[in-house]
Amino acid sequence: MVTKKVLKVAIIGSGNIGTDLLVKIMRSQHLVCTLFAGRNYSSAGMKRAAELGIPTSDKGIDAILVSPDVCDLVFDATSAHAHVGHWDALRKLGKTVIDMTPAKLGVFCIPAINAEECVSGDAQNINMITCGGQSSIPIASAIAAVHANVDYIEVVSSIASLSAGPATRANLDEYIETTEDALMRFSGAQRTKAILILNPANPPIDMQTTIYAKIANPDIPAIRQSVEAMVAKLKEYVPGYALIVPPTIEGDRVLTTIKVVGNGDYLPQYAGNLDIINCAAIAVAEMIATSAHAKEKLHA
Repeated sequence: MVTKKVLKVAIIGSGNIGTDLLVKIMRSQHLVCTLFAGRNYSSAGMKRAAELGIPTSDKGIDAILVSPDVCDLVFDATSAHAHVGHWDALRKLGKTVIDMTPAKLGVFCIPAINAEECVSGDAQNINMITCGGQSSIPIASAIAAVHANVDYIEVVSSIASLSAGPATRANLDEYIETTEDALMRFSGAQRTKAILILNPANPPIDMQTTIYAKIANPDIPAIRQSVEAMVAKLKEYVPGYALIVPPTIEGDRVLTTIKVVGNGDYLPQYAGNLDIINCAAIAVAEMIATSAHAKEKLHA
């Protein structure tokens, strides 16, 4: 009988992102969660993990440091500030880390653009940028594939206030800086700007991101074709990703809008901002798992 290869993963951070990651991991054929670590056994996430039969700890990263063999890969779903210390410790243990915070310490990763590069390059710290980055950067990249000389790109993401937890709010400065840097990196734009709006509307709104690109003499048919192809790539791992305003000219800019509806795994469907970054992280982790399996077979 052939044993199915799975990658042992741990999650640090028992908030909304970490708990939703856990539910997604349990559905994966290539990943198994061997530790869910937070700081409070009474938190909703820790209780959910215990209900699902997942080993839990209230010692945070220390649970991995005292038992390094518990996992091969770590999802860090804490804060950008905390990740700095976590990465220093996990790097010394040789762990692969997928950073869910905008800490900017690892390789920027957008699965639809450069997942294979991150995996084949054996990156040890993979940064998932931000929710706004995961939703907007693929579109910016698709536009840049048609027009190499993009002068300016601005992205405005609106999310439900209820979907922005304490970690999201604590990381707002890092969110802006990291999104803007990654936009420049993947689009080649000379200038970038990122805006995040926390909308308190009730009922909560779905995540929407509008991308503005300042381009001389834009080829709208070619841009639309490139964007639609990129949206198809996104939908392979983010089913709720949709183009709702196709690229069009508004004044001296090209404008396009996308919407993200979540899977509704642990979080409500309106929390598409959390769902997209988690879906992206799972996609990369599964590629790492299957790549590791392929390497094992080659060296068997």
